[in-house]
Amino acid sequence: MSRPLSIALAQAAPRRAGEPIAAFAREVEELARSFPGVRLAVFPEFHLHGTSGPASERAAELEASAEPLDGPRSKALAELAGDLGIWLVPGSVCERGPDGAFYNTALAFSPEGRLAAWYRKIFPWRPYESHRPGDRFVVFDVPEAGRFGFAICYDIWFPEVARHLAWLGAEVIVNPAMTTTCDRPQELVLARAAAIANQVYVVGVNTAAPVGTGHSLVADPEGRVRTEAGEAATVLTDVLDLDDVTRVRRYGTSGLNRVWDQFTEADQPIGLPLYQGRIDPSRWTPAGG
Repeated sequence: MSRPLSIALAQAAPRRAGEPIAAFAREVEELARSFPGVRLAVFPEFHLHGTSGPASERAAELEASAEPLDGPRSKALAELAGDLGIWLVPGSVCERGPDGAFYNTALAFSPEGRLAAWYRKIFPWRPYESHRPGDRFVVFDVPEAGRFGFAICYDIWFPEVARHLAWLGAEVIVNPAMTTTCDRPQELVLARAAAIANQVYVVGVNTAAPVGTGHSLVADPEGRVRTEAGEAATVLTDVLDLDDVTRVRRYGTSGLNRVWDQFTEADQPIGLPLYQGRIDPSRWTPAGG
């Protein structure tokens, strides 16, 4: 059995906030022409919201570019995905929520031209990011491939995010980032660690130099780096076989560690004082596992 999915990670500089969506459409169309077999195209965090100037002005510019999920930007992106017949993750966007709050939200559009999933970043990079945290983990299904989950940039620093996504059945974690700082090497370690600990693919796409620090990557369910970029603008391509997740979970990482089969029916719940909760062995297995 095999569940292949051809992907493209566009490590690119951000487009100017407020720029007509047609310019981004041309970028995606060129990617689709250059890599005609690609089924999923992923762009970095805030790819459609490039800013400049002092931090206070950048924050205001981002808020000014926020739209609701049913606004004209989402409608144009949905139409673009439908026209090209691909899954499109345009990075994350500035969302104005129904409550009026400002969110950093990752979007996934289906080849049928609909908004299939959205995720609001749970861990904004404090104190530099002013948007409100999201309140739920999000997974979505790509037919004939598998289940995907979102973690935006700094979310990868918090193991709770990857663990919850995997428990919800995610076999691939998509991690759009806009890392402009010197800690990208640590993020690469964390991406691989999330893949190892949860036996999932981690697909991390970062903004290119000179704005970002690049080094987009794909890590497989055993934490091995399948492909990694440098700092310059580029497109990484790969074909993920999601049955590798099934294989690793069944036989173990390196043929040894089956982390989702840790407990037996005879084991007692384990208290989690940090969360005022507990590990219940009967709920340990991922959804669909």
